[in-house]
Amino acid sequence: MLSPEVRAFLAEPRFAVLATINSDGSPQQTVMWYDLEGEVLMMNTAEGRVKACNLRRDPRVSVCVEDGYRYVTLAGRASLIEDQERAQADIARLAVRYHGEERARSMIEQFRGQRRITIRVPIERVSAHGF
Repeated sequence: MLSPEVRAFLAEPRFAVLATINSDGSPQQTVMWYDLEGEVLMMNTAEGRVKACNLRRDPRVSVCVEDGYRYVTLAGRASLIEDQERAQADIARLAVRYHGEERARSMIEQFRGQRRITIRVPIERVSAHGF
């Protein structure tokens, strides 16, 4: 589903914009860290955030990752993993991906004080532009 060029683009630590659906049908967007696990996009959030509430009600999402005029839009249905061992490991991995091991250490300590949720989105549709 993902071309080698798109996969390489997504492998870079860029920011994603996750769109979920509010209860009134309007979109809710959030800038997110992510990692690509095969054909699944993995993200993580803290309990209590709007996106987690939205995903429990309606798992449909759209995600856009951009670099100027090159961008990839992905769509799928999210699942939530609330197991704390897994969710904490995932947010730690994301912190290292985006900030390196040394800086991530203090961030990971902060995350341990939060209840975390991993968001997994099996990619159902891909739209790539500028490749």
